[in-house]
Amino acid sequence: MAVETLATLPATAPLLARAAVTARGRRGSEVPQRTLRVEDVRVDRGRLAAYQRLTGYDVSDTVPQPYPWVLAFPLQTALMTRPDFPLALPGLVHLENRVTTHRPLDASEPLTLDVTAGDLRPHRRGRTLDVRLETRVDDELVWTCDSVYLSRGRGDEDAPRGDAPPQAPDGPAVAVWRLPDGLGREYAGVSGDVNPIHLHPLAARAMGFRRHIAHGMWTYARTLAALGRTSLGPSTSRVWFTKPVFLPSTVELVVGRAPGATTAALRSRRDPPTTHLVLTLEA
Repeated sequence: MAVETLATLPATAPLLARAAVTARGRRGSEVPQRTLRVEDVRVDRGRLAAYQRLTGYDVSDTVPQPYPWVLAFPLQTALMTRPDFPLALPGLVHLENRVTTHRPLDASEPLTLDVTAGDLRPHRRGRTLDVRLETRVDDELVWTCDSVYLSRGRGDEDAPRGDAPPQAPDGPAVAVWRLPDGLGREYAGVSGDVNPIHLHPLAARAMGFRRHIAHGMWTYARTLAALGRTSLGPSTSRVWFTKPVFLPSTVELVVGRAPGATTAALRSRRDPPTTHLVLTLEA
């Protein structure tokens, strides 16, 4: 696997603009064997604090479990907008994440970020792709994430099925969150993810959505934050993004707990059978 080290994290907005222009014609079947790396990445404490406030974490120097994904997002975008990348970035559907924090991360630690894409796989609704993110402090692997993305298209009904999410917990909601119209713009400001489907209803309609939608990584972070401090230490969470959350809207959090494991779900307040996210957390 070739490793290409970039001097600094790239700017995301120009990459997304270029991806929109060059989306047509990407129909390859081979993923380049390439890892993109950036070394000596420093956490901006002001930006981290804004992220923590928006997602419900206490403001501190302890890095929330989803935050290295945010740090690596520009690098992931750079990898997936290269001319030889076989899938068009616009329209990709983020299906799930599996994230492991090997030890607590402190905002003072300089990080090395790596991003690598896996092979394409058939899916009943198109093709899926895994993207591996890794974070190191010196030579110590401290955090990993495996994301699954779907490129919609001609599917294969005989394709192997991935792991289905667990059943959402039953029972009354433990929290109710009213998500404002501008949540996507707020999250874009602290995360750098300026995908138009999250920013304005007109932009979202141009991408096939009836309204703009909340960032899945916000719903994931907000759910983890509500579960307490467990995910800040050695732990593994897995999240399935099952239905988009249109803005504005109201969602409910339901939680089921067992020794060493927690299952949580976000569901629609108006239509409780509609589940937007299912998450498991083990420590």
